Amino acid sequence: MDDEPWPGLVEVQFTDAAERCWSLVDKAPIFAAMGELGPDSTYPVAVAVAVACVVAEGQGLPENDGIVTVSTSPYGVTTPDGREEFTVRWDQLIR
Repeated sequence: MDDEPWPGLVEVQFTDAAERCWSLVDKAPIFAAMGELGPDSTYPVAVAVAVACVVAEGQGLPENDGIVTVSTSPYGVTTPDGREEFTVRWDQLIR
């Protein structure tokens, strides 16, 4: 998206439990720790993204493939309009 502030901003997308596509914007190392997102990369590029999140307060943990609300707020990762809570499938989470 932009090379300022260093090390640059990138947008990644994911699909929630309702099949809605969301975009998250943050610095490249937040989404790609191995440096695969840089100024010389050809975009769009597929990356295996793991965004740190916590289960939202008051949300019980589901069994098997249930759904759960998670928050990215402790890590400061949001959508461009500031959204930080998402309903995702339990199997989308890395535990």
